[in-house]
Amino acid sequence: MAVKFTRFTETRKPLKEQKVVSITIRPVIRNCAGIFYITDLQVQEGGWLTGYAPHTESMLQNSGNAPRYHNGVVRGSETVVVFNTGKTSAGLDIYIYPKQDMEADSVSISQGMGSHKCRFISAVNADDALALKASGHECLKNGSPTPKDGFYQYTAAHDSKHHVTLERGKSARVYVEYTEMTEGAPNS
Repeated sequence: MAVKFTRFTETRKPLKEQKVVSITIRPVIRNCAGIFYITDLQVQEGGWLTGYAPHTESMLQNSGNAPRYHNGVVRGSETVVVFNTGKTSAGLDIYIYPKQDMEADSVSISQGMGSHKCRFISAVNADDALALKASGHECLKNGSPTPKDGFYQYTAAHDSKHHVTLERGKSARVYVEYTEMTEGAPNS
């Protein structure tokens, strides 16, 4: 099945001297069948569109290698280095298995020095299974959706560093899985 994306833009002008505090988008679809995706919503100042984020499906291909994985044990706060021998960035599926109970907001993952951070909002119990899956845009606790604050993780080509932070004095097993990607021809 070929996926076709259509780009829509809309310009709205707020009332003078007032700030925009929220935006609600309600798609209305009538008399159609199939799958409908909304991706990459962008809000920006000004009357001209200055950029957009294309869907990666048209530009990336699986490298053909088997999925890669890394295991580790984190105590309090550690940096996990992921070696990606693919030609470009790839989304990470990160699984965390706490060995002790941990308070709400005490488990987080970030890139390098703290950017692209994601924080698990719920408290966790020993032997819970947390999953932050870029492959399906899912954040799970024991297989059920759980709230998060932040971003899904990815690994840059060659290597990337991921800072895993747990409640002080606690530990967890960490499992990272990803498929290496290579750049493909657009719409291939």
